[in-house]
Amino acid sequence: MHQLLIKGNPICRVSGILFDKDGTLINSESRLLALARSRKELAERIFQREECTTEEITRLNYLFSKVYGLRKNSIDPNGAIAIASKKDNLISTATIFCLLGKSWSKSLEMANETFEQASRQSLNSKINNIQEELLPGIVDLVKKSKKRELKLAIISNDSRAGIESFLINNKLEKQFPFFWSSEDNPPKPSPIAIKKLCKLMNSRVSECALIGDSDTDLKMAKAAGVAVAIGYTAGWEKPPLLSEHHHLINHWNELSFK
Repeated sequence: MHQLLIKGNPICRVSGILFDKDGTLINSESRLLALARSRKELAERIFQREECTTEEITRLNYLFSKVYGLRKNSIDPNGAIAIASKKDNLISTATIFCLLGKSWSKSLEMANETFEQASRQSLNSKINNIQEELLPGIVDLVKKSKKRELKLAIISNDSRAGIESFLINNKLEKQFPFFWSSEDNPPKPSPIAIKKLCKLMNSRVSECALIGDSDTDLKMAKAAGVAVAIGYTAGWEKPPLLSEHHHLINHWNELSFK
């Protein structure tokens, strides 16, 4: 195990680090903004096929913006599109239709159609080609971690294919041999997800740190019994509001090892 330091101050000794992906390792805001806009526009078209008033369309757009955390040119890092899994966002979308007077069965049908059309659209649009850059300092931190033979893992609400694509595109497959996706059971934010991931890593939960950009992740980490839960705030245009962390960092160069 090695001593983890924040701004030069010793925090605890760790043998492994678990990282969230979107908004922590990479800047996902542009892609998520485009995806949220696409789903909102498609949902409006699907809703307009039904008998609806101008006021209901206005209400639909308002609810989508509030639930997804969709702003004019940015994403609310505390909103559903930034934090929740695709499955959870699907349920949120169905709930919006339900609030507008549709039955739950019809709402689920409309939400599924919205997501299916958005997925097809993304394959043939610029959404699929948006380049997500690794956040400043993370490559250097990963190199320092591997030098000390710390075990690194990703725990994300992305799919297995999404995480694998991220690792391949950034040539990080060897650096992150372990990960836990939305398709693993149970997915985050269950504390059991952390315990199972640590078991895969052959590490004790109490010897691992978790670094994430949402209170959902940090609360999960504390409930699982990690050595330290660290909030990261520099992955979004507007920093996330965090309160469940043990410690907070604004740049990867604030972390070091001894």
